[in-house]
Amino acid sequence: MSGEEIVTVRGKTGGDWGIFGKFLYGTYIIWLRDMKRLIRDKHQFFGSFARPILWLLILGMGLRPVFTVNDEVDYIQYIFPGIIVMSLIFSGMWAGISVIWDREFGFLKEILVAPIPRTSIVAGKVMGGATQALLQGSITIFFAPVIGLRFAFFDILLMIAIMLIISIALASLGIVIASRMYSYEGFGTVSNFVIMPLFFLSGAIYPVETLPGWLKVLVSLNPVTYGVDLMRGVVLGMRSFPLTDDIAYIVGFGVAMGGLAVLLFRKY
Repeated sequence: MSGEEIVTVRGKTGGDWGIFGKFLYGTYIIWLRDMKRLIRDKHQFFGSFARPILWLLILGMGLRPVFTVNDEVDYIQYIFPGIIVMSLIFSGMWAGISVIWDREFGFLKEILVAPIPRTSIVAGKVMGGATQALLQGSITIFFAPVIGLRFAFFDILLMIAIMLIISIALASLGIVIASRMYSYEGFGTVSNFVIMPLFFLSGAIYPVETLPGWLKVLVSLNPVTYGVDLMRGVVLGMRSFPLTDDIAYIVGFGVAMGGLAVLLFRKY
């Protein structure tokens, strides 16, 4: 649906619905558009299968002789929660890429003049990126039996809830980065500069307890660290930080990034 079509449905987005109705409708339309674009881009969706396979098998097998966690947990099982979060990081950034795409082809200008709040534009983009990240993260769960992990139904639901929280936070970060980017090249350079430290300084592929002091400080400042720790607590029952810290840090990061994204969009 184009921005012009949003403008024509004044009966739905007008005063009869109120501010909250406009927000919900605008969020839904933008989310729906991004979902349709994802469904039509089958190469991107099916390509998401390759990433967890490569990281689990190649990275896991390659580093297994180097890292020893304990006698009960295999190294590949240990990095499994981190690989899930890695999928969320890369997929969540798609929210930012879609903003640049829409700016490039004029759609962003259309929805900015539509009778919907700016907050609904941000919310729609964030939820679109978060939904895509959640789908690709869920795909990674299907590889769990291959490495000897089994989950109860309640654990799967809990993992999905955690993935959704992390996905919203990371999609919000993608929107913040893209809000001041005007080219794919610029966004790719900046996002890679952000993604790699977020992942490698999250404890996703090595135990946090064994790190030197200065590196522990960097890891503790990384919000993704607490998302990985939260996921690992569900998957393996292992946790490096208190549960309340994990939840507070990742939720706080998501709220901060979402609020910043709204502020930046209001300046357009």
